[in-house]
Amino acid sequence: MANTLSLPQGMEITGAIQPGFETILTRDALELVAKLHRAFEPRRQALLKVRAERTKRLDAGERPDFLKETQAIRDGDWKIAPLPKDLECRRVEITGPVERKMIINALNSGADSYMTDFEDSNTPNWDNQITGQLNLKDAVRRTISLEQNGKSYKLNDKIATLIVRPRGWHLDEKHVTVDGQRVSGGVFDFALFLFHNAKEQLARGTGPYFYLPKMESHVEARLWNDIFVMAQEALGIPRGTIRATVLIETIVAAFEMDEILYELREHSSGLNAGRWDYIFSAIKKFKNDTDFCLADRSQITMTVPFMRAYALLLLKTCHKRNAPAIGGMSALIPIKSDEQANEKAMNGVRSDKARDAGDGYDGGWVAHPGLVPIAMEEFVKVLGDKPNQISKQRDDVVPAAKDLLDFRPEAPITEAGLRNNINVGIHYLGSWLAGNGCVPIHNLMEDAATAEISRSQVWQWIRSPKGKLEDGRKVTAELVNELTQVELENVKKTVGGDTKPYERAAVIFQKMSTSEHFTEFLTLPLYEEI
Repeated sequence: MANTLSLPQGMEITGAIQPGFETILTRDALELVAKLHRAFEPRRQALLKVRAERTKRLDAGERPDFLKETQAIRDGDWKIAPLPKDLECRRVEITGPVERKMIINALNSGADSYMTDFEDSNTPNWDNQITGQLNLKDAVRRTISLEQNGKSYKLNDKIATLIVRPRGWHLDEKHVTVDGQRVSGGVFDFALFLFHNAKEQLARGTGPYFYLPKMESHVEARLWNDIFVMAQEALGIPRGTIRATVLIETIVAAFEMDEILYELREHSSGLNAGRWDYIFSAIKKFKNDTDFCLADRSQITMTVPFMRAYALLLLKTCHKRNAPAIGGMSALIPIKSDEQANEKAMNGVRSDKARDAGDGYDGGWVAHPGLVPIAMEEFVKVLGDKPNQISKQRDDVVPAAKDLLDFRPEAPITEAGLRNNINVGIHYLGSWLAGNGCVPIHNLMEDAATAEISRSQVWQWIRSPKGKLEDGRKVTAELVNELTQVELENVKKTVGGDTKPYERAAVIFQKMSTSEHFTEFLTLPLYEEI
């Protein structure tokens, strides 16, 4: 397995070493992984315990609020470090997994930047993770190319700025252990990319830029900052070379946005409104609150009270600190088979980006190259030739905990909405198990975040007294079990071919949605199966 590699003392690798993997898993690169692991793994584990303890308090009825002990940070007049030139203009960011064709198309898409993803839009099996590193190494050096189905893919002269999203703090890399302990998936992804590409990127006039997912507190941001400091020192690159944008995609992190920016201030490149995970986080954190119950997923838009409050507070917080505020993902994608449906979808994208740009956001996300021109047009209408609108301060936005916790709408909950949650959950989980973590389903680009909304919402509807369909029926485990079998058949008709992963996915979705215990992340048990 790993007998072709020279491993640091105390490290074991159980993943198969395919041709080329040895160029990523070099002794020196793995030494950096081991160094960071030994220095910081105890803190990661301690912070995960803090998460678990906080979850117990929230389950018992505690509500989050702004921290009294960090009031001075919120009131202070500090700013983040000046941005690198190629992070000043991020009007449109495209995202997608670290797959070779996706990387080429995204870098060529006309977007200002491309977030390449080792996390939610990627199944983190061993081959995907290491092949992704190989792909990015080639992309940084502009040697990446692909011959597929009679087509040739290579990079244009002008490409998007590359930003890398490693895995979140909760995820391990099970194929790599140091001193008998699994390494952090995020540290593994980060360290390998940084080691192989940071100096090359600096030589090319850019730098190692990252997106940091799933954080729940400023103390978790401090851990990343300390890792950045040690990694830069280990590689002999200037402190502050690394820049990171934090996805505010947990409701508890929304109360610590100033503090998160402060912890990362010498390495910060702003915040992003990670809307889908944010909705999932709200459901997860208040899952046992009998007074909490959200309507169908399709009703939870960026204009509902708690999402609007979150989006405006993120914008205000960033611009106060001279930091970019990046809007979230529009999951809509082009629909080639239906002109009328496509026009409706494109109008939805246009409306989403027009709202973000009008509010003052400096950019927003799309999931498909075909959406870049529409999104760009809406931001250019507002920004003109300016790279951003950080100068637009939102002093009219007054942060209040009650606004961030104003969970509406509660209705309608429909049978169609319940069926859609089940269908999307089965379809996505089946694709994930088969190795694809980014899937178009019902004309939306789904990733782990939207699958999380689907299964957590079903779980919560079963338990909430308010979890009733608009026709009066209570959402029950029995109803979910019945509809799961129906929707499995619908998914199998849609996907065709080998349907075994989807049959397994239905079992997993049914169990996760109806079991007494709520699983923190669906990807945790799934990861043990791949």
